[in-house]
Amino acid sequence: MATTSSTPLLKDELDIVIPTIRNLDFLEMWRPFFQPYHLIIVQDGDPAKAIKVPEGFNYELYNRNDVNRILGPKASCISFKDSACRCFGYMVAKDPSGKDINALEQHIKNLLSPSTPFFFNTLYDPYRDGADFVRGYPFSLREGAPTAVSHGLWLNIPDYDAPTQLVKPLERNNRYVDAVLTIPKGTLFPMCGMNLAFDRELIGPAMYFGLMGDGQPIGRYDDMWAGWCTKVITDHLSLGIKTGLPYIWHSKASNPFVNLKKEYNGIFWQEELIPFFQSVALPKEATTVQKCYLELAKQVKAKLGKVDGYFLKLADAMVTWIEAWDELNPPKGAITIAKGPAPKSK
Repeated sequence: MATTSSTPLLKDELDIVIPTIRNLDFLEMWRPFFQPYHLIIVQDGDPAKAIKVPEGFNYELYNRNDVNRILGPKASCISFKDSACRCFGYMVAKDPSGKDINALEQHIKNLLSPSTPFFFNTLYDPYRDGADFVRGYPFSLREGAPTAVSHGLWLNIPDYDAPTQLVKPLERNNRYVDAVLTIPKGTLFPMCGMNLAFDRELIGPAMYFGLMGDGQPIGRYDDMWAGWCTKVITDHLSLGIKTGLPYIWHSKASNPFVNLKKEYNGIFWQEELIPFFQSVALPKEATTVQKCYLELAKQVKAKLGKVDGYFLKLADAMVTWIEAWDELNPPKGAITIAKGPAPKSK
């Protein structure tokens, strides 16, 4: 539990990305926490529809027309009519106890403190106040590793797949566990993109949410795909991922029958995908996130292409994503040319 800081952490260095198909009235609930920061809103669906944003927020609003204008032919790697569109916001972000829970502040604290991926500490996160390394923890590993991702959890309606939703329609998660853990090296996890923060400099190019939604044979696996790719790469680059706090309250359950249509192929394919990611080996020459991701794309094409032709297309989109990322995020000192007018902003 934490209250709002008088001086917001990372005030000029943090962007909040929000994908949406509707008005953002819910921002009023988050105003005390979000208002000091810059918002990047990615509007999915009909670009002609006007999205209303409450007054007083500093934001940029991008719709599909903006995506097409900025990326040109490379816009094909950004999903349409699916929450996976959020990764466009990651690409264009710039460096620049009864009390209310400040989820944003907790994410920032997670990212600014090290992780412990190489040796499990049984007393949770040793860098939190009131905790430390337990007896037997190697002193040579106590400096930890840089934290690339902070993965928060949900209270109330759980993040279940469609079959589990159907058999447990009334189940709710009421257990608040005041803990943060590092996910051990070599262990995959199901990443949810609804309560997520990451260090863009450390892992940004890996946060691609794949080809999902409109025109694709799969949906609701966008964050899962990004999580599996990210975990393999953070393991290879000796970075950490934390999970646990902060919690957010999830109050709107999605339709399990609609979800089942979206997830149907993924439920079968994941039995092939998990062993693939568990066995992926990246070469020592892959020393950057981009190099790791391009190597991963090669292996996806070679090994998962046999599962379904969709993965051949996805592998090509992964390469396009990296090309687009590098085009919009050139090395410091490089000259860039703007394409068209700036997006709508406040």
